[in-house]
Formats: sequence, structure tokens, C-alpha cells
Amino acid sequence: MPRIVAWLAYGGLLPFVCLMSASLLDAPRSGVWQQLLLNYGAVILSFVGALHWGIAMSAPDMSERKRTVCFAWSVIPALLAWLALLLDPIAASALLAAGFAAHFMQDWRLMRHTGLPQWYLPMRLQLSVVAALSLIGTSFASRG
Repeated sequence: MPRIVAWLAYGGLLPFVCLMSASLLDAPRSGVWQQLLLNYGAVILSFVGALHWGIAMSAPDMSERKRTVCFAWSVIPALLAWLALLLDPIAASALLAAGFAAHFMQDWRLMRHTGLPQWYLPMRLQLSVVAALSLIGTSFASRG
């Protein structure tokens, strides 16, 4: 894995972990930290969905059917993220966590049909697990 990818990808987990921790440890402001985490999670879920759009445009050997599926899937995470921001925090956390899990499954399927590097799927699994656990963890915050 290129060093810059590791720094950016794993560095992107810091807001997940820090905001979840703040929501659990700072009871008077837990609602603020929780909402910031939900907003960040929605942005990142939208971002990872867009990866499939880019792959669909650039994978030369992908069948037209698989390319269409990639384009269609790429907008679903953004729609889930937007919907999550309309829900109460517990439901929003669950929906965003489920969105990260579903997107990982789509990444796993995509790996079978593209020439993505071998480090991509293990990295996406690690990122998805930390993001989902942080979102679920913030559900335990007391809303102050």
C-alpha cells in the first residue's frame, strides 16, 4: 500500500474514534459530539460510494452489466447517508453502520471483477469496521 494512502485512509479514522470518545466521555455535550460524528460518517459514506463510480469509469475489462451495477451502487451510499441525517441519532448510527457494511460487501464483489490492488480489500475492511463500531458506540452516549 502506498504510504500516502495509508496516512490518508487511516488518518480518516481519527474523527470517528475521537468524536465517539468525546460523545461517551463528555456527557453535557454528548449530543453535539454525536451529531458531528453522524455528519462526518455521512460524508465519508458518500465518499466511499463514489469510489465505485470512478472504478466503473476506469476499469477497461469490466462488462457493461457490471459497469452499470457499479454506477448504480455508487449513489446508494450517498442516499443512505442523507436519509440517516434525517433520523434520530440511534437510527442514524445504525443506518450509517449498515451502509458501511453493505459497501464493504460491494467492495468484496467488485474485487472479483477488477484489477484493484491486493491491499484494497483488507484496508476497506479495517476502515469499515472502525467506522461502523464508532457509529454504533456513539449510540451509547447519554444525550446531555
